[in-house]
Amino acid sequence: MKRPIIPSRVEGTASRQAHADLPQGTFEREISKEGFFGPAAFFHHRHPPTGWVEFEGPLRPHAFDLTKIDQDQTSPWQAAEILRNANVRVRVWNAAKSMDHLARNADGDDLLFVHRGAGEFHCDYGHLTLAAGDYVVIPRGTMWRIETKEPLFALLIEATNSSYALPDKGLLGAHAIFDPAMLDVPQMDAAFVAQQRDDRHWQVRVKRNNAISKVTYPFNPLDATGWHGDLSVVRINVKDIRPVASHRYHLPPSAHTTFVGNRFVVCTFVPRPFETDPGALKVPFFHNNDDYDEVLFYHAGDFFSRDNIKPGMMTLHPCGFTHGPHPKALKNMLVQSKPATDEYAVMIDTRDALEITESAAGVEWAGYVDSWKQK
Repeated sequence: MKRPIIPSRVEGTASRQAHADLPQGTFEREISKEGFFGPAAFFHHRHPPTGWVEFEGPLRPHAFDLTKIDQDQTSPWQAAEILRNANVRVRVWNAAKSMDHLARNADGDDLLFVHRGAGEFHCDYGHLTLAAGDYVVIPRGTMWRIETKEPLFALLIEATNSSYALPDKGLLGAHAIFDPAMLDVPQMDAAFVAQQRDDRHWQVRVKRNNAISKVTYPFNPLDATGWHGDLSVVRINVKDIRPVASHRYHLPPSAHTTFVGNRFVVCTFVPRPFETDPGALKVPFFHNNDDYDEVLFYHAGDFFSRDNIKPGMMTLHPCGFTHGPHPKALKNMLVQSKPATDEYAVMIDTRDALEITESAAGVEWAGYVDSWKQK
């Protein structure tokens, strides 16, 4: 893994180190390619790049309060679709009671993220217990259902016509952020065997081309007695993710990539120490995100770079939209009042533009674009 030594040009009054040692009274803005991995330029401005007084047009950002979505969706295929493009579909699923059928996605892998609730997950591979903060990767074609123990509020992130994979962690090595050994797989345990005895008629609802087919069996088709291979449902909880941190440099969000799909990535923000170097930025830097639409789902904690955002909300910053910390957070650009962040969030960055659905538009906070105005 190598790259050529190319000295970076510095023009005018500017820092030589990105995200640190900013000239007095300036605000840094980054323009970069390939989601922070490619060439980049860092501009220093006299005013915050988000200091607008008016904002019109389709590039404006969006915020959705997903806690206001309908609360009665027994099937995952009834889950409200929020955002979509050709490669990814993002749904929010509220299930107050257990599924009375099986689900199978023939359109692509699903990533289930449990925001609230608890349950027992049964699938072809066996049984898992679900808790808040769990990611569950469900390979395309897997039959599954959930018995809810507490009402479920979850995201379903579909890798349409593709599969999920782990990111290349480069010089960090394969065991950084989380060791693959931390991925739990379902067990063919006593609970899994017991559920096989429910031999009433079972319906499997199969989604293909976003249409549902219903297949009915006179027995429970989750009746496997064993399996072998290197494909499986896997689970990891956000509390088992160990974030990359740097005490002298504010890392880009791409450093927190958890799963990779086709033309999109899923990242996870978890508590981490703030930077301790006096000159290092201690808030996210202003940037354009010029190659990706950026989605954030706020799971839990204190979202230190945002104002008026609560758990269960989702934001969308379209590709090309200049953004960064809100004014309240910007006051702590170089000095924070506590030693570490206290937030859990799921980020989805998509290479292609996302479409906002009617369900999302119905729970949008229209004033989000004004939250960057100085007060």
